[in-house]
Amino acid sequence: MLGSSSNHTLLNTATFILLGVPGLEEAHLGLAVPLSAMYSVGLLGNTIILTVIWTDRGLREPMYHFLCVLAAVDIVMSTSVTPKMLNIFWSGNGIIGFAACFTQMFIVHATTAIETGLLLAMAFDRYVAICKPLRYQTIVTPRTMMGMGMAIIARAITAMTPMTWMVVHLPYCASHVVPHSYCEHMAVAKLACADHMPSSLYSLIVSFIIVGIDVTFIATSYSLILQAVFSLPSQDARVKALSTCGSHVSVMILYYLPAMASIYMAWLGQEMVPLHAQVLLADFYLVIPPMLNPLIYGLKTKCIRQRVWNAVITSLSDHVCQNSAKEKRPTQVFVIEHSEPRCEAQAQK
Repeated sequence: MLGSSSNHTLLNTATFILLGVPGLEEAHLGLAVPLSAMYSVGLLGNTIILTVIWTDRGLREPMYHFLCVLAAVDIVMSTSVTPKMLNIFWSGNGIIGFAACFTQMFIVHATTAIETGLLLAMAFDRYVAICKPLRYQTIVTPRTMMGMGMAIIARAITAMTPMTWMVVHLPYCASHVVPHSYCEHMAVAKLACADHMPSSLYSLIVSFIIVGIDVTFIATSYSLILQAVFSLPSQDARVKALSTCGSHVSVMILYYLPAMASIYMAWLGQEMVPLHAQVLLADFYLVIPPMLNPLIYGLKTKCIRQRVWNAVITSLSDHVCQNSAKEKRPTQVFVIEHSEPRCEAQAQK
């Protein structure tokens, strides 16, 4: 485990020291277990979504492209912080270099900005598909998708680069102990010997603008979608559309509420919200949405669910066929001859 604060001053000044969850050091091992489980589930789920969409030529609609990019962003976002968190929780080693710290900071904030843009793009895609189905092919074109994707990435980089630049150029001549599990912007900026308020205020304003704009358009899109859904004559169609929209809205609530709560709790300070509560919310906010996104967005989508199930069945069938083929006893010849077409039939279902 980390030593006392007096020992921290002996470390190289080109490093920061992450404390994990201040005040809950004794619970670090207990926190590592659910964190490891959620990270593993998220990594597996997003990898499956990426693999299925990337390899299946039948999944070339815009919605699947957005899901593919969302899965990649979730992997990058959670991987940028979780391995280091687990290292702190398991071994107490929270040392991180300056360059690594600020790189982690930029990746975390840039990917969160990209993710909120993707959620807006996906809401727009659903709006056009449900409210203007006859014009879907002419509105959501490959060129439109490419433009939306480039705009989302450019917005994230443009917004987060100045914030990171301001924090990097602050002087850190006192404590290098970061009371957090990763290099969160506010936690690092408060360690500076100079006035950190410009960068902190910039972060708050930019976050408010990006999230405010995206949430406003997302809410508008789903309001119009709900109006169109309730006008459908078929009850089954209404139920199916409401189920899809409900799952999407649930993901967005789980994404935006913790994000905004984490930002504003950091501004309120420990007098209003305990530090360990702030850190825990910020930690799990970067792990829970990447874990839930492939389950709600991906596996709840019928086409992806069928592809995943077919892949599992094909894999199991191939395994059975290979095991049968290894048997050399004469009594197994009849089984081998009939097992191959059965495997092919299962793969084609």
